[in-house]
Amino acid sequence: MSQLPARRPRFRLRKWFAATGWRHVIGIVFAVFCAFPLVYVLSSSLNPNGTLLGSNTLFSKVDFSNYVNLLFNLPQQPFVAWFLNTLVIGLVTGASTVFLGALAAYAFSRMRFAGRRVGLLTLLLVQMFPQLLAVVAIFLLLNAISNIFPAIGLNTQIGLILVYLGGALGVNTYLMYGFFNTVPASLDEAAKIDGAGHARTFFTIILPLVGPILAVVGLLSFISSTSEYVVASVVLTDPTRQTLAVGLYSFISQATSANWTLFSAGAVMAAIPPMALFLYLQKYVISGLTAGAVK
Repeated sequence: MSQLPARRPRFRLRKWFAATGWRHVIGIVFAVFCAFPLVYVLSSSLNPNGTLLGSNTLFSKVDFSNYVNLLFNLPQQPFVAWFLNTLVIGLVTGASTVFLGALAAYAFSRMRFAGRRVGLLTLLLVQMFPQLLAVVAIFLLLNAISNIFPAIGLNTQIGLILVYLGGALGVNTYLMYGFFNTVPASLDEAAKIDGAGHARTFFTIILPLVGPILAVVGLLSFISSTSEYVVASVVLTDPTRQTLAVGLYSFISQATSANWTLFSAGAVMAAIPPMALFLYLQKYVISGLTAGAVK
């Protein structure tokens, strides 16, 4: 009996590359492209020279003096206070956005009232205009509020949180509205038959079922509020109340004293909270982003 000729390895390699191999190549290229800036910033943060030109060779010097200076040796630039301010503002903004957005989305999804469709469209259209266009109006409004209620006016973290809430509720409400529509209305009807009101139905039945979209909205709100610079730089003028985005800019704002490696060390530490929160909510984020678009 004659044996069949063995397939050539080159043929099998071509077949694999034509089927799925090219996807792996593209994925590796994009992974390297995305990871290189992160690796370069990490390498710069470990270089004590203070300039980016001295950090062209990756990890040529490994020194943690930049991190020590950030935490202990810069009283005029309180990095720890900026870090704590950012955490407080981000967490409060994220939690408030989730709670208020969920209430609004539940009302639009389950209740029928005059102006419901117009209200949804208005929320969506208003978000088409960036918050940057309203910086002057925000400053004048908070400055006027400071004369009456100083606790929520200019140069207060509560005032900045209120500004962030006003800019985030629209798009997040619309996003959660699409997810709420995927929850069967029969659950609400069964709860109503058992004597439950809207509040009890919302907190005990609906909220546990929409956990993925709550995690997505909370994560996006946290990231946007902790990385925002323009509004925070206008509202917060006291260095001890500023956020990381505003405070770290002081390291590179002056051309004669720009310390890019110190700025890189601060950027690496500033990336820890969003990364930790993303890893914690990852399983909810994946399901929330996919299910929220299905109606």
